[in-house]
Amino acid sequence: MPKEPPYLRIAGDIRRRIAAGELAPGDRVPSTRRITQEWGVAMATATKALAALNQEGLVRAVPGVGTVVAESGRARPAAPQHRLTRDRIVHAAIALADVEGLPALSMRRIATDFGVSTMALYRHVPSKGELVRLMSEAVFEGAPSGPCPAGWRARLEREVRWLWALYLRHPWMARAMSALTRPTASPHAMRYTERALSALKGLGLTPTQMIYVHLTLLGYAQGIAAAVELESQAWQETGMTPEEWMASHETRMESIQTAGSYPTLSTLFGDEEFDLELGTLFVFGLERLLDGVEALVERARAS
Repeated sequence: MPKEPPYLRIAGDIRRRIAAGELAPGDRVPSTRRITQEWGVAMATATKALAALNQEGLVRAVPGVGTVVAESGRARPAAPQHRLTRDRIVHAAIALADVEGLPALSMRRIATDFGVSTMALYRHVPSKGELVRLMSEAVFEGAPSGPCPAGWRARLEREVRWLWALYLRHPWMARAMSALTRPTASPHAMRYTERALSALKGLGLTPTQMIYVHLTLLGYAQGIAAAVELESQAWQETGMTPEEWMASHETRMESIQTAGSYPTLSTLFGDEEFDLELGTLFVFGLERLLDGVEALVERARAS
């Protein structure tokens, strides 16, 4: 009998812990770094083990937490083919992309999760490109809650923060949307554009300036969100949290900084610790951009 691959043996051990209740839904499972230490395997093997459990639906990646036991604690049930609808396919694809990223999305993968043939999906969605468009359209449905604030700046800030929250819930959106170069006809996304432009209406800006302000803010949110998606993918591939990754590179970073080649950077904080948090960076940059828009509005009104 051929010997079981190491990654399957590791996945089996973790699976048994979940089945026995040693790891409850929401509990963190061993990270890839912990697996390499506990089972004495390479990082690639550890990553493959977690990927196998994720494929079964037993675990899921949670940004800011790590890989945890899925709420169901069991593999995804197959769905009968007669219950297959375009709406169910789209929402299943969103759920998959939210956890594993857009590269993991394929028509074959969604068909496997539903327990149907790939051709069965094509009867509802003609292509992967169309599926991603439908996913984006579904995600953009809705609007900021609560009463609309007074003043153009507060209204515009609320819209961009709403967009940022959307990207945090669905990091793959940063890659899926091409609003700056090749926008697609998306009624729900265009409602966001309409709300942003209406906040700028009547301020003395030209139509071109209004569009540029909207696209600048959109591009800024999308750019920072792309870093969120990259971090999510790195987490999936390595199983290491940002803190674990930084710790593994700490010695090398210190040797570079103490070499004297970067005198400003190496002495910038001294004993003060700097922790780059993308949400804080987003708010800081958004405030500075809105300061610039305010200056533009003041000049338009003065002229």
